[in-house]
Amino acid sequence: MPEDHTPDALRELAENVAQPFERAHAMPPSVYTSEAFMQAEIERIFAREWYCVGRADALKEPGDYITAKLAGQPVVVIRDRAGDVRALSNVCLHRMSTMLEGRGHARVLSCPYHGWTYNLDGTLRGAPAMSLNAGFCKEAYKLPQVRCEEWLGWVFITLNPDAGPVAAQLAELGEMVAGYDMTNYTETFYEEHVWNTNWKVLAENFMESYHLPVCHAGTIGGLSKLDEMVCPPGRAAFNYHTILKDDSLRIAMAHPSNDRLEGDMRRMTYLIAVYPGLMITLTPGYFWYLSLHPVTPGQVHIRFGGGMSDDYKGDPDAQQNFADLKTLLDEVNVEDRGCTEKVYAGLSSGLASPGHLSHLERPNYDFAQYLHAKLDA
Repeated sequence: MPEDHTPDALRELAENVAQPFERAHAMPPSVYTSEAFMQAEIERIFAREWYCVGRADALKEPGDYITAKLAGQPVVVIRDRAGDVRALSNVCLHRMSTMLEGRGHARVLSCPYHGWTYNLDGTLRGAPAMSLNAGFCKEAYKLPQVRCEEWLGWVFITLNPDAGPVAAQLAELGEMVAGYDMTNYTETFYEEHVWNTNWKVLAENFMESYHLPVCHAGTIGGLSKLDEMVCPPGRAAFNYHTILKDDSLRIAMAHPSNDRLEGDMRRMTYLIAVYPGLMITLTPGYFWYLSLHPVTPGQVHIRFGGGMSDDYKGDPDAQQNFADLKTLLDEVNVEDRGCTEKVYAGLSSGLASPGHLSHLERPNYDFAQYLHAKLDA
């Protein structure tokens, strides 16, 4: 195993990305296995970039919330009384306990340790047994705000006050998929998982469909036509590739009422990787996504959700079709977990050596370029 030392891994990554795509190899094992390299990713990427916590439609009513731990900072994203989505520190200002967990609904933010409560805007609502402390002033307490933005129905947070707006970074992507009208997709399931692999292994697995015929031989592999996959060069903030699907899965096609998409776009699936960790499968009829955050070099936290385009919400069979699709997605996830955990086991071995990339792995090459640019800055 490579020495657990960030400069060594950065040097090996620099040598890797110096090659043109036509001669490129997969990234070296050190960038996956090094604890110090992962800490650099936390500090220079996850603490500075935008991180997606899920969909805005999951926060329908005031008090609906999502929690996250971003680069070590507990955050709660909540819809406030005014109807706005905001992000707050999820740490009580008294003895610093975390407060809310998971996703749910809360009338107030309540600390489970001493019962201090906060309004949905973060102001202190109540603090038991504090009246005898002459220095205590309730109005002086307010949970720190965390930057929060919405883009096409997605909710992003960042700890970086200087990060550029999400919409500006993803403007070109928004134009590409405008006919899908992503704002009007409704999330119908959400889960969280931890897999025993490096976060980049899972990200790269999503970024290429080269593995579909083999890794997914038991499910969708037979439907995957390698010669119809298109992998353009990536952009600064994202990469993508596309696949054409046939009408055997009707809800993957544009609904008859959709007059926004024409030609092949009516059956085109976009597989989008928004750096660093949001992976979106977008079809004209449904979507699903993964939002990734490293836990350890060998563990990744996954937010997994999905749903349907509102174009289909009036169709009597649409929900059953999507339920059947969710069953398929669960089976695909089992296959992906097996493949990506095997990759991590292999690259952690002493004889691991990265091979040349296929032309169908162009997004992986662009991802390596992104990582190097952020970590070498």
